[in-house]
Amino acid sequence: MTSPVPPQPYRRGRVRLAVIRVLVVLTLSLGANYIGWRWLESVNWAAWPIAVPLIIAETYSFVDACLFGLTVWRLRDRGPAPDPDPDATVDVFITTYNEPVELVMETALAARAIRWPHETWVLDDGARPEMREAAEAAGIGYLTRSEEWADKPRHAKAGNLNNALFMTSAEFLLILDADQIPSPDILHRTLGWFGDPEVALVQTPQWFHNVDVGDPLGSQAPLFYGPIQQGKDGWNAAFFCGSNAILRREALMQIGIVGYVREVEQAVRDALRTAEKVLASARRGAEEHGPRTVAAIDALRAAAADALAELRSGTPVAEVTFRFQEQADRARRDLVAADLAAVQVDLDAIGELAFETDSELGGVVVDTAALDRLAGRDWSPMGALASVQALVDAVDVVRSDEAQPVMPLATISVTEDMATAMRLHSHGWRTVYHHQVLAKGLAPEDMGSMLHQRLRWAQGTLQVLLRENPLTQKGLGAGQKLMYFATMWSYLSGFAAVIYIAAPITYFGLGILPVTTLGSEFMGRLIPFLVANQLLFGFIGWRVKTWRGQQYSLALFPLWIRACTTAVANVWFGRSLGFVVTPKTKQDGGAVPWRLVRPQLIAIGLLLVSAGLGVLRWSQGELNLLPTVVNLVWIAYDVLVLGVVVQAVRYRGYGGPEQPIPSTPGARRRW
Repeated sequence: MTSPVPPQPYRRGRVRLAVIRVLVVLTLSLGANYIGWRWLESVNWAAWPIAVPLIIAETYSFVDACLFGLTVWRLRDRGPAPDPDPDATVDVFITTYNEPVELVMETALAARAIRWPHETWVLDDGARPEMREAAEAAGIGYLTRSEEWADKPRHAKAGNLNNALFMTSAEFLLILDADQIPSPDILHRTLGWFGDPEVALVQTPQWFHNVDVGDPLGSQAPLFYGPIQQGKDGWNAAFFCGSNAILRREALMQIGIVGYVREVEQAVRDALRTAEKVLASARRGAEEHGPRTVAAIDALRAAAADALAELRSGTPVAEVTFRFQEQADRARRDLVAADLAAVQVDLDAIGELAFETDSELGGVVVDTAALDRLAGRDWSPMGALASVQALVDAVDVVRSDEAQPVMPLATISVTEDMATAMRLHSHGWRTVYHHQVLAKGLAPEDMGSMLHQRLRWAQGTLQVLLRENPLTQKGLGAGQKLMYFATMWSYLSGFAAVIYIAAPITYFGLGILPVTTLGSEFMGRLIPFLVANQLLFGFIGWRVKTWRGQQYSLALFPLWIRACTTAVANVWFGRSLGFVVTPKTKQDGGAVPWRLVRPQLIAIGLLLVSAGLGVLRWSQGELNLLPTVVNLVWIAYDVLVLGVVVQAVRYRGYGGPEQPIPSTPGARRRW
């Protein structure tokens, strides 16, 4: 019996994937050949201040190409979803803070009109009476923070969603930003993927109808909401993008509970380790207080070691702390303070133990300096026992510092989406990228709003990298780790961009060449790699406008550098990032805000001046022809790429007719 002939689209998909893989192998082989030769043969070590940064920047770009090639290696086009379970229940969440009521209601009314049976909720983090009145008048549910959130960390959008999770009950959640108007059949077309009980998330593209054909602000991101997410989907690593996504409540609650248990266990572990140090200090002078004192301290030291071992073996934290506290009480009752003055001094030291709330990370954080002081000082036996019990008692199992002890959506970042998805994947859940536009939203209409939005995205992504590096996360497969890391890695491009701008300026200004040769061997290795790389991008992005995205990866270099430095300052030094909702209307009035792109304008000016200087020096015989031509071409490319910011900063917003919805398999042109 012969097998049926596969449908033509399926056959085309397999052929496309085969061509992609050939181009990936070709690109990375040529790239490895070039980078290896550069490191071994062509670095001008005599000019190392520019030569070494340049080869590092080139290596960064090659690694970026490797990660991109790995991403599209398993590019997956799923096609239509299976038929959904008719009994599936859904809550539609529309998150808002200070957006215009009319804008929110347009989305809410469209959500109410979704044809699948559901409940629609406006989650108003601004607690506005006019928003409540409008929602209730339309028969739409209205939720805002409960009283428990008063004077507690709010965790921005993640906190808003976490609050709503405990006030609703449907099996699935459709999450929409305030401006994302859903198609009436969004749930019919996506819920079927949840027929697989291991699927926790279905993400659909974010698409904007107020964008010019030229997309000067680069909002549409067709490469990401297309080949990149489809490639990540092939590795089971497509992630949550904050809106236009459906999530399984059970999965969110599971990771929330597991996260809560881990945080409490870590707090207890830290307290017990400090207790061991305190008891070790007290034990050194315990003999002078008699055998009962020695026995009590030794017993409690053994109890602390046993408690740590129990935690490592998986014993519930409540059992561990209960037994340890019982033993501490018993030890303290067995001792009688012989020196009340010494005890009083110790109790004063215990009072210095401080606890503070990290509004972005969440949870109680023990003052590290206070722990160090406690562990390092000389203790009387009674004071040591009292301090140990205070340490363990201070671990707040009910997390009274938080409005909710369980936070299903991650609160470690100013963007909750990627971290939440990574936790879902690390716990064995699967995700789906459904490549079909099923909601249409509003992109920023001015340069300032766009920069603010992208800064927040970059900061949030880098916070996740610094706090929960995917390369070290248990439960993630190797491919998943690399898919998350690839997105985080891309935000380091600002540093490479500075080097790519500085290198030709250095050559024309100082006559310093960072390579030992620009002859045929150099060109014979570099040009094939660049051509193959562009062929790969061109084939993957066929009929997709990817050039704008490539421009902004270089042109926004000041923003990417700022995101890196501020994320490091936040995670390592506790400096606040804040959270501000991206404006949905133009913010800069009629003036052209050139200040927003001052670094790029300075770079363009320096490049053009250096090009003129280079031509002059070549004409006077100071520079050779080939290096001059290569660097002029290099400058022309840099200026072409950076020039996008001039168009963007002059952009006054979209005033044309609504853009047609892209034709994706099974998609409707309008709703």
